Amino acid sequence: MTAAIRVMVVDDHPMWRDGVSRDLAAAGYDVVATSGEGKQAVRIAAAARPDVVILDLQLPDVSGVEVINGLQSEVPGVRVLMLSASGEQQDVLDAMKAGATGYLLKSAAQAEFLDAVSRTAAGDTVFTPGLAGLVLGEFRRLAVTGPAGADEATPKLTERETEVLRLVAKGLSYKQIAERLVLSHRTVQNHVQNTLGKLQLHNRVELTRYALENGLD
Repeated sequence: MTAAIRVMVVDDHPMWRDGVSRDLAAAGYDVVATSGEGKQAVRIAAAARPDVVILDLQLPDVSGVEVINGLQSEVPGVRVLMLSASGEQQDVLDAMKAGATGYLLKSAAQAEFLDAVSRTAAGDTVFTPGLAGLVLGEFRRLAVTGPAGADEATPKLTERETEVLRLVAKGLSYKQIAERLVLSHRTVQNHVQNTLGKLQLHNRVELTRYALENGLD
């Protein structure tokens, strides 16, 4: 039997936090911890070791961005799904640049939320519809000032790895990439992991940024 995905919920509104936790537990997730404060959340996560953290952007002590930074330091490899009431461009960009795996608005339906958690756990970059274009657009803008001489330092990717990387940059899920290229889901994951290793990157957000900076989108 496959172990349940370990999830932590961080939100300063108790009713919302408890409701999200109940939905996750009912869907088969192992809710290992909850918290209403950012600094406390980082400490608890270091002990609870969740696979995914559902994180609100606005917390009473520190920002969600600061929590992401703390989580990356204390729980390497943890995936963070922002669940926020704010769809403001700067809030979304700040969270994604800090290393969030995805960004979902609190107006999302329950089914959309649970699907987003599942995809986040699988390593997909997940956005509320409309936000993906915003993030990719900003990465493209930053790519204009990308580092000179990048071509000389670019590790050699295979043709298939490059093909998968282009589709990752377009925001496609592993399942969508697999269907597009007529590959298995596992094969796509392997290509992505190999590419991450070659480029010394850590997640799909960094991979997307790399693809855009190098004109692979």
